[in-house]
Amino acid sequence: MMDWTDRHCRYFHRLMSAKALLYTEMVTAPAIVRGDHARLLAHDAREHPLALQLGGSDPDELAAAVRIATEFGYDEYNLNCGCPSDRVQSGTFGAVLMKDPGRVAECVAAMRDVSPVDVTVKCRIGVDEQEPEEVLPEFIARVVAAGVERISIHARKAWLQGLSPKENRDIPPLDYPLVYEMKALFPHLHISINGGVMSLDEVTAHLEQGMDGVMVGRAAYHAPADVLLGADQAVYGAEGSAKTAEDVVLEMLPYIEAHLESGGRLHQITRHMLGLFTGRPGARGWRRVLSEQGTRDGASVATVREALGRVTG
Repeated sequence: MMDWTDRHCRYFHRLMSAKALLYTEMVTAPAIVRGDHARLLAHDAREHPLALQLGGSDPDELAAAVRIATEFGYDEYNLNCGCPSDRVQSGTFGAVLMKDPGRVAECVAAMRDVSPVDVTVKCRIGVDEQEPEEVLPEFIARVVAAGVERISIHARKAWLQGLSPKENRDIPPLDYPLVYEMKALFPHLHISINGGVMSLDEVTAHLEQGMDGVMVGRAAYHAPADVLLGADQAVYGAEGSAKTAEDVVLEMLPYIEAHLESGGRLHQITRHMLGLFTGRPGARGWRRVLSEQGTRDGASVATVREALGRVTG
């Protein structure tokens, strides 16, 4: 979700679910330690509960990144061991870490030593020629021994050689039963399942299979109403009716106005809102107005209201 789940996206998603745990896009530990950490880590307090997803493979550097991030008040630090992008591989972190569970254990132990909140891991079931049934239990056992109590498992292998990052999201087959087996093998570990989950009904189906949580990425971005609206009621037992997509647009307007007044551009926010009305009459008009007019000078909340009129008019 790099370049997708930025702070504007997360604020938008938070309006749809008050309770779902949101994750930042992956931020590398070196960028935090040696770069503009204030820009990378700043977020709106209303985004919480919020996890910072970190990329890295050096225990000391990851610990330093967590120390810096602590002042920003994140609710969780998540070490990414699942991203297959070329940029990640070249830095020896992400999915390639599935080949080195010992290093992952060192990393999370160092992070836990300085973190006031949970340190968690996101991983694949294996990479390249690994046999998931063999390597995944060992990988989990090593990180659990290092103190990890929560893990999210993308139920596909990652082919680091031969497939693009996009292909790695679709071509390797899903193996949900293997993730269910990990829950049986590690009953006290909080396990969330990830990969191929497209709707709130699928979320609840995985929970009924014994999963402790479900991580949803692309579907929550491209059709957020289908996943997030109603999640508080269906998953967390919240009372009352879910918001409508129209409610969310109107609630976004003050945030958008504040962003524009601070010198921001409309499309920096509305690019994350294009899929809100997916599957509904007028969705194409909504997307067209925001896409064509949202990047223009002077684009404002009036542009959003015009786009909303294409759906509700």
